[in-house]
Amino acid sequence: MSTTEQRPSALRRILGSRVLRPVAVLVLLTATVFAVGGSLAAAGAEISAAARRPGGASLLFAAVLANTAGLALSMLSWRALVVDGQTRLPMPTAARIFFIGMISKFVPGRIWGVLAHLQLGRDAGVPAERMLSGFGLGLVIGVTTGAGAGMLMAPAVLGVYAWVFAPLVLLAVAAFARPGWVNRLVAVVLRLARRPAVEPGSPQAVRRSILLALASWAVSGLHLWALVVLFGAPAWGSLALAVGGFSLATVTGSLAFVLPDGVGARELVLLAPLAVVMPLPAATAAVIASRLVCVLSEVAATAAALLWERIVRPAPTALSRTTVSEGVR
Repeated sequence: MSTTEQRPSALRRILGSRVLRPVAVLVLLTATVFAVGGSLAAAGAEISAAARRPGGASLLFAAVLANTAGLALSMLSWRALVVDGQTRLPMPTAARIFFIGMISKFVPGRIWGVLAHLQLGRDAGVPAERMLSGFGLGLVIGVTTGAGAGMLMAPAVLGVYAWVFAPLVLLAVAAFARPGWVNRLVAVVLRLARRPAVEPGSPQAVRRSILLALASWAVSGLHLWALVVLFGAPAWGSLALAVGGFSLATVTGSLAFVLPDGVGARELVLLAPLAVVMPLPAATAAVIASRLVCVLSEVAATAAALLWERIVRPAPTALSRTTVSEGVR
């Protein structure tokens, strides 16, 4: 048997191992606890002080709600690529797969998110090729649209030199106009990484995913806007900076593969645009608070997805009765 034939079977044995599953769950839970604990330790004082300000609690709640809504749109963007008019993937199951894969970023290394998607997709009856396609295309679309959305902050930060961001916007426009190049880019990356090719996304699915990804960046960025207003920035003068800065900073953090959840890289990128409209100490407090809001909303969204699927999942007895009755007919 060839090496290429052995690798998929070996991977299936690893993903399906009953011994490794509890270990993986324990590692993921531990990493999540550390992420939440670290964010609370870093931002607890700032959040506590901000909550006592007039309207502070409302703005904090709005920040968590905005980022959670943005995460839901991101899940829909990914699901459009996985389903692509061919694969059946119920919404609660899709939410569980997406959010469990997302919080795996708390563990250093991006491989854990891929493995989680493969195993959970296999449990849901989705072929590994389709899961890899959704993951690869989703990553390219997320980076492209996030970098393009970062253009919103360019005029305030770079002034007349804002045109340097124009290629990023053109890249996102080209992806929407010619979705085929997104598939080709993913294929090139997989070849360089010596990974097997995946199924290309249809033009309709790619375009739908791009629109949902752009909406996700816009809505998620509103959480940072609520925070910078809470910490003293002018409301309308900081909107574009917050949305664009958050998009670009998140993309930068996602490309810092060796850092869990891009810790440090994202914060450094965010400080530059925010320092334009508020003092550096206040901008630093808003950036630290943003990290906490993002972690809490991600954990809350994951818990809600798990609860949602458990509620709508048919009971085993009901399922067996349905199967028996259908067999009798």
